[in-house]
Amino acid sequence: MTTTTLAVLVPLLPFLGAVAGLLLGRTAPGFVRPLAVLPTLTALVLAALVAARQGGDAAVDAATELTPTGSVPIELALHIDGFAALVAVLVGLVASCVQIYSTGYLRDDPRYPSYAALVSLFTSAMLLVVYSGDLIVLLVGWEVMGICSYFLVGHYWETPEARAASLKAFLVTKLGDVPFLIGLFALATDAGSFRITRVLGAVASGSLDHPTLIALLLLAGVAGKSAQFPLHTWLPDAMAGPTPVSALIHAATMVAAGVYFIARLLPLFEASQAAMVVLAVMAAVTMAGSALAALAQDDIKRVLAYSTIGQLGYMSGALAVGDRGAAVFHLLSHGAFKALLFLAAGVIIHAAGTNSLAAMSRMRNLRDRIPDAYWTMTVALLALAAIPPFSGFFSKEAVLGVAEHVVTGHTEHAPAAAGWIVLVAGLVTAVLTAAYAMRLWLLAFRGRGAEAPDHGRQPLTMTVVLWVLAVPSLALGGFAFRLLPDWFDGRDLSPTLTTSVLGTGVALVGGIVTYAAWRHTTALTARVLLGAVAAHPEGDAAQVEAEAIATHEPAYGDIAYAPDPADPGRLLLGPLHRHAAAGFHLDALYRTLFVRPVQAGASLVRFLDREVVETYVRGAGALPRWLGTAVRRAQTGNVQTYVSALLAGTVVLAVAVVLVATGA
Repeated sequence: MTTTTLAVLVPLLPFLGAVAGLLLGRTAPGFVRPLAVLPTLTALVLAALVAARQGGDAAVDAATELTPTGSVPIELALHIDGFAALVAVLVGLVASCVQIYSTGYLRDDPRYPSYAALVSLFTSAMLLVVYSGDLIVLLVGWEVMGICSYFLVGHYWETPEARAASLKAFLVTKLGDVPFLIGLFALATDAGSFRITRVLGAVASGSLDHPTLIALLLLAGVAGKSAQFPLHTWLPDAMAGPTPVSALIHAATMVAAGVYFIARLLPLFEASQAAMVVLAVMAAVTMAGSALAALAQDDIKRVLAYSTIGQLGYMSGALAVGDRGAAVFHLLSHGAFKALLFLAAGVIIHAAGTNSLAAMSRMRNLRDRIPDAYWTMTVALLALAAIPPFSGFFSKEAVLGVAEHVVTGHTEHAPAAAGWIVLVAGLVTAVLTAAYAMRLWLLAFRGRGAEAPDHGRQPLTMTVVLWVLAVPSLALGGFAFRLLPDWFDGRDLSPTLTTSVLGTGVALVGGIVTYAAWRHTTALTARVLLGAVAAHPEGDAAQVEAEAIATHEPAYGDIAYAPDPADPGRLLLGPLHRHAAAGFHLDALYRTLFVRPVQAGASLVRFLDREVVETYVRGAGALPRWLGTAVRRAQTGNVQTYVSALLAGTVVLAVAVVLVATGA
């Protein structure tokens, strides 16, 4: 079987599994789980074969014209280079893990058949984006992912949070897709084709007339899809969906699509220095802002959501300094440890028995109850914090290293301003990332919140997946930075001494300071609780502690006690905590600037429609109706009435004639 045939089957198999799952979900429920898992696993195997055959060599290209469309043809095309081959393996791996994990996580969910089918369709759409060599075909997968995310985020549609989150995700991403679509058409008009190879050829020859405008239009779509500032606000709310969906969206699909798209067309963005600086600023604001917000969140999934936004900022930063190898390297390692983080969080939520107990301030004594999640999440958090030798260290240092090369003038692929912006923001974010990773670990596994009921051991399908993903989270980076240059344009991905020391040093500082703040607040809390118990020796100790936590106002800062008062995030952020917890009020700002004016305009239109237009329409219909009513009453069908009316009319007419004659 040829490489092209194998590549066609990779997105096709999950699509067929989704169709079969929807058709057989009600009539043959026993086939639902095999139809969810087996096609995706097979697609993973085939994607690995495609990657092995491609081997980082020349790209595999194949195309056939779908139908004549005029001057710019649309073709069903494949373009599989080293980036595409490895990203497809990541998508298949994470999707397979999510499908296997979901068989246990949602085993009692009545809507599991539709959920599994949508996950398969989601996977198929992302694989289409990865392998596509035509921008319109890529756009099809891009939009199908948006529809799937709408339904999957709103899976628990009984809750208002899920309904609002799904609608918000759909609308915000569509807001970015409008300029994205315009940019694609403008790009195809300048290049004369939607084929990626021909577009890149046009860029290389300098035949694009509007590279800056096109790049900025495309960046708007990327910002929406990859949750970058200022269109990132939908992603934290999307946590209302099932946790495995969060793992899929954050690790390998949807948000990764935007970064991958820029990596595909990076020469286009490099043709405009203005676009590269805009991308760098967008990445820097996204990195630092999301890290601060993550340090203030209480819901464990929202912490991870803001973490994803920040890590995507690192990838965008690598692209802003002209190195797609570092960006995709971080995309690969991040996909492994972020999927592990979300699925481990799902084990925590499953152990509590409900999705509503994801608040870290309510967690207590989880280390001994869910040891698999404890150890694997520890590995993933160390990778997230970029502590050597975990995978996140190597990929994050690749980003910082290439930014340093731009700053020192060793490369001319990006302006020096972009290098400085990415380097400084990356180091600041490294401190904050280690801080919120340490905070999450302390509150989740050593917290003093109210202990949730123990729901027993987790299904084997859930815990096995955690250990599978722990392997690349631990070992991927150490091998990848030596092997990947052959796949990624030959760029060196080895850590540099300066950024390695700086990055690791600031990460250690962030973790140590957070731990010290936690110890400080824990000690103060212990004194408060001991005092409360001593003051009420006759009462129940647990009840006395709970009341003391709920009512005590500490003297060491503006710290309102949650169920776990030893939250170091409040102490570290101080007065900034309230604003960071609310996402720096961007939702409120957008509501004021956009939502309320649109609602006011809609109210005005509704008023004009109902009170003016409908009044005119009702009046125009009322007059003939009244005339008809009057005429209808005259038509009684009684001959005597007609004769009487005739005589009366004759008399009136005669009188009128006489009066006229007399007057004359």
